[in-house]
Amino acid sequence: MTTTGSTTGPVLTTEQIGHLRHWDNLSRQLPHDWSGMQGKGAGEDDFGSYRFQLAYMVYGLALAHRHRLPAAPGVFRPTIRRLIDKLLMSDVWMYWRDVSRGGAVFNAHLADRLHEEWDPVVRDNIMYSAYVQSCALLHDHLFADDRYAEPGSLTFRHWSFFWGGQEKRFSYDRDSLNEHLYWQMVENGYVGVACEPNCVFQICNQPAILGFRLHDLITGGSRAEDVVAGYERAWADFGRLDAAGHYNMMVLEDSRAVAPNDTLAPWVDAWCGALMNTWNRDFVHEHYPRQVAEFLVPGPDGTLSVRSAPARNVMGQDLVTDTCDTGWVAAWASEMGDRATLDGLLAHADRHMSPTRRDAGLVYPRNDTPTDADGRRTEIEPMTGNVLLGYARLNVPDGLWGLYNRPWGPEHHAEPALVEVDRDVEVSRAEVVDGVLHARLRRDATLPGDGTVTLARLVPGTRLHLGGAEVPGRADGGRTVLDVPDGPAVDLVAAP
Repeated sequence: MTTTGSTTGPVLTTEQIGHLRHWDNLSRQLPHDWSGMQGKGAGEDDFGSYRFQLAYMVYGLALAHRHRLPAAPGVFRPTIRRLIDKLLMSDVWMYWRDVSRGGAVFNAHLADRLHEEWDPVVRDNIMYSAYVQSCALLHDHLFADDRYAEPGSLTFRHWSFFWGGQEKRFSYDRDSLNEHLYWQMVENGYVGVACEPNCVFQICNQPAILGFRLHDLITGGSRAEDVVAGYERAWADFGRLDAAGHYNMMVLEDSRAVAPNDTLAPWVDAWCGALMNTWNRDFVHEHYPRQVAEFLVPGPDGTLSVRSAPARNVMGQDLVTDTCDTGWVAAWASEMGDRATLDGLLAHADRHMSPTRRDAGLVYPRNDTPTDADGRRTEIEPMTGNVLLGYARLNVPDGLWGLYNRPWGPEHHAEPALVEVDRDVEVSRAEVVDGVLHARLRRDATLPGDGTVTLARLVPGTRLHLGGAEVPGRADGGRTVLDVPDGPAVDLVAAP
């Protein structure tokens, strides 16, 4: 879907609306209630952790707003804010207190030099800090807002009555965090910032580059251009791809040894490729067809599933973790514009992974059983079932690339828009065509709310038509409030 076209432009499907609803529902769960979000891994230090689920819900909302419903900021802004609030909670980043000390297979030899670190963004941990940075900047860029420019707007705090002494509090904002991550990049020769100590993953540095670009768009800087040039030079020494043509997973800081994707893990290629497309589109598209073909398992009726690599045995322990392979390959296919692969993966999920409606939201619940009796993959993690399948459905070809390279200008924020939308109102279309706002609205009586939408930035003399009939609306401080009737979806037209 584009932001221009006929007055009968495309609308969101019921599945796409269901994903948006589910993300909104998760954003409204009470503090410290992570119902439906816990995966197989323990300790919030694997690929299905809360931080990744929260961040990619924000990314998915950003993509849907930018490419699907550009004239409906009121649908997206409140949910993104609630998700960022959750992203800052200590439940999400407390793992760093332990991970920062090392002792894992790649940094055990450094444990005597490391120490317990409470500040979750001050060193390493780009697998968290870059998501805080980029999510805050997505919000401020998409909504022309300086919410996260306020000093202390990104503050990490923890205090317990029972242990730990004085409150731990670390205050940042979008500008100070962006600057801090930039200098970490510079000091490490642009190869990137480590996730856990000593481990610089290609994947986890891509969100930081997106964040630098968003910050440049807001401030007029050129950090992203500088980082991309330095990153290209640094990785030329290692090669982005391994000998088999798959993305190298990481570089070890001390030895500069490269860890390839030696197990052919789908998540390595898919996650890296989907994100790197923001700034390196030609390279990513060139290698995608051959890479993805190695991970797909054909099924009946055009369905496709994803083959996961065998679980590793590390330090004598069988590794229990959420790979999120199905979700990441779906997200990758969506960014590549590979409709056939995406449709095949979604068809398999709809047939074998129990799509479920909860409070008008669509979710694929966690299932740890690898396959059904016929050998069809049924295993699905919260990261895939809550987030990535919805992300893939809502994305468009080169969606992240478009965010990065074709940003909205100031003129977008002067156009008429739905700036507030009650929870019980479903918006399946919202775009401005030749100065006219077109939207499709439906009131869902099963959800709480007053059934209203608020319009702003209307030029004087604008006339409102709802379901073909002219309606007055109610003036409210320079805005116009409109009641959405019960019943089927109705089209709103706001024309000068």
